Amino acid sequence: MRATMLTFTALIAVAVALCATVTAQDEARFTARSELVLLDVAVTDDRGGFIGGLPAESFQVLEEGRPQKIAFFAEQDAPATVGLLIDSSGSMLVNRDRMIAGITALAQASNPDDEFLPLVFNERVTRVLDSRADFTSDPMQLRDALTNNLTVMGKTAFYDALSQAIDGVGTGTHERRVVIVLSDGGDNASQMSYDDLVKKVQASNVVIYTIAVIDPIALGHNAGALRRLAKVTGGLAFEPKTRDLIGNAFRIIAADIRSRYTLAYEPEDTASGRVKHVRVSVNATDHKDVKVRTRTGYVAGSSETSPTLSGRPTESEGSH
Repeated sequence: MRATMLTFTALIAVAVALCATVTAQDEARFTARSELVLLDVAVTDDRGGFIGGLPAESFQVLEEGRPQKIAFFAEQDAPATVGLLIDSSGSMLVNRDRMIAGITALAQASNPDDEFLPLVFNERVTRVLDSRADFTSDPMQLRDALTNNLTVMGKTAFYDALSQAIDGVGTGTHERRVVIVLSDGGDNASQMSYDDLVKKVQASNVVIYTIAVIDPIALGHNAGALRRLAKVTGGLAFEPKTRDLIGNAFRIIAADIRSRYTLAYEPEDTASGRVKHVRVSVNATDHKDVKVRTRTGYVAGSSETSPTLSGRPTESEGSH
């Protein structure tokens, strides 16, 4: 459920949901005949802690500087489809065990219904689960698959690999989609350019988290590329200075994935192909230094699927 243009089919449940009184604990499933821009929003305080319990009226959404009316609002720990994209090129060897331990801890701290798609890449992408299924919700199965298949060798086709990871999570069960990247950001073998990758990221509904695992002796690393990918999707970028901090990055990511608001609005202009810039602000007077993270934009007309949202429609459609 990210900032992407999505078309919904009208259902009788819409009228019921809009007319009914919905409490904070109720879940109203609804769809609407409109094109909605969906935003997955993280709101944190000056210590990086999630600020929960905010009403829709606390949020303001701007598209190209113009206020938008919020049509849907929810705060919930919804399950996610999580792609794990792990660089297996030669520079990653020294961090192998810590990466596997961190991923196992992340899976244990995640929503029990999350599903994980573990992928390793060098010149090509390899799916590492031993079973016929591409996804698993079992932390131990995930650990064993990585332990048995994370062989470090080869060149790096990072841009192509992330493109395939985005496609891969799109085949998952859940509408919330995440890709966690462990890489030094370097690329020396991709057919896709970085600019084309960024455009594909903006057209998707995926939040990207990056952990820059960099060998200072190695050449070709690019932490800046990782930072940009995380920023445009509303994710987080980590650059651990020591190998011991890799596990801490995974713990923060696990908490961040589970602590999100979902907002939706109907844009005025649906001309396809254009990148529309989006900004969300929050009025939380009880907190200092409030930080808001979400997608910085979306590609108009980049419809993918027609999900059913769980949460509440807003009768007031927000306060701006």
